[in-house]
Amino acid sequence: MASSPFLSKTTISFSSSISTALPWRPSPSSSSSSTAFRSIPRRRTLTVQSKIREIFMPALSSTMTEGKIVSWVKSEGDVLSKGESVVVVESDKADMDVETFYDGILAAIVVGEGETAPVGAAIGLLAETEEEVAEAREKAKSTSSSSSPAVTPTPPPATATPAPAIAQPAPSATPTYTAKKGVATPFAKKLAKQHKVEIASVVGTGPFGRITPADVEAAAGIVKPAKPVAAEPTPVAAAPPKPSAAAPPLLPGSTVVPFTTMQVAVSKNMVESLSVPTFRVGYPINSDAIDALYEKVKPKGVTMTALLAKAAAMALAQHPVVNASCKDGKSFSYNSSINIAVAVAINGGLITPVLQDADKLDLYLLSQKWKELVEKARSKQLQPHEYTTGTFTLSNLGMFGVDRFDAILPPGQGAIMAVGASKPTVVADTDGFFSVKSKMLVNVTADHRIVYGADLAAFLKTFAKIVENPESLTL
Repeated sequence: MASSPFLSKTTISFSSSISTALPWRPSPSSSSSSTAFRSIPRRRTLTVQSKIREIFMPALSSTMTEGKIVSWVKSEGDVLSKGESVVVVESDKADMDVETFYDGILAAIVVGEGETAPVGAAIGLLAETEEEVAEAREKAKSTSSSSSPAVTPTPPPATATPAPAIAQPAPSATPTYTAKKGVATPFAKKLAKQHKVEIASVVGTGPFGRITPADVEAAAGIVKPAKPVAAEPTPVAAAPPKPSAAAPPLLPGSTVVPFTTMQVAVSKNMVESLSVPTFRVGYPINSDAIDALYEKVKPKGVTMTALLAKAAAMALAQHPVVNASCKDGKSFSYNSSINIAVAVAINGGLITPVLQDADKLDLYLLSQKWKELVEKARSKQLQPHEYTTGTFTLSNLGMFGVDRFDAILPPGQGAIMAVGASKPTVVADTDGFFSVKSKMLVNVTADHRIVYGADLAAFLKTFAKIVENPESLTL
């Protein structure tokens, strides 16, 4: 009998059946005898259980709620090895290869190229042996045909660290059945404990029988009042809101373009930023010295953005409150690292690669790191920690000739700096003599819950001193 090529590498699940020893009993031949015999336990039997695993849509960043399948690296029927790339997923900011945790055969592709799925939804099925491929494909077909909306399970909370697509054993082929322990979502288990519902007795209606919170509430006899409450006002005020909320008709020849995944993420962040109380402070800075330094270091690959990022990091080291973060509205935290996020326009959106520990890197290493990040950003190959860990953001439109602008504060950060172009400006010295000097206007938008006007003014004063005397930037 030919053995499966995967049994030597794949984790095998064993279920053991062991009979317990019988208690001590007196000998039936002599009730008065003190001799007793211990019963001999039955032999342990091991049963190897094959597995059909689900490949889930991973959470590639803390802000990711759904992902788009860019391309499948492997096709149905391909043999996979642990750690091998299976699919390329487009998150809210980048395209990433997703690896498998197990050896096996890609039996079925549930979510095709160009389609989206929530985090935690099954996007493919992995069979352990060739005999299970047909069974896995039948499960994929029955699930997609019987309940299309139910294919996407309740997504688990996104984590800050990237997670490859994990695979877990799939239940039986029937779409609805009594779920076993461990087939319920974490929130469903929590609800079951709260309402004292035996989780093993709940019938799951999710994909492959997964128990959802709605299943637990139905088993507990809970009826949500949200639907009736929403239904009652609608007849009363249904007519007025609909015409007012309706989008105006498109002009002849107009084209509707849906948001890309990145544009959806940017839109979400911009709307979220409206809930933060912000204020803005502008500061004119003499840029003659840093312009001269830039001309010297430009042949060595140093950009003006790297110079400004380094200057901002050095100023933040002296004013840590501007580098702080407030995320819950009840407390704020001083960040242990100074990570400068720099806004970069790419095709179809905006992304902010992060120069981590910018205050500790020398100017030339910082410039080299920045060049690598820009290349990865434009090819959509940034890793989540390379664009989600910023503590302060820098946005520079000076290269486009923009002399001043205000930037929108990114959620979770304390401040963002908007840098305009250097412009020749007539200035008067203390003796009343006029001269022409280059000036650039820097505007900073800050979270007023943690940064106050005096804090921001002090920070900008320090930043101006570093820019106007930039010798320390090259040390």
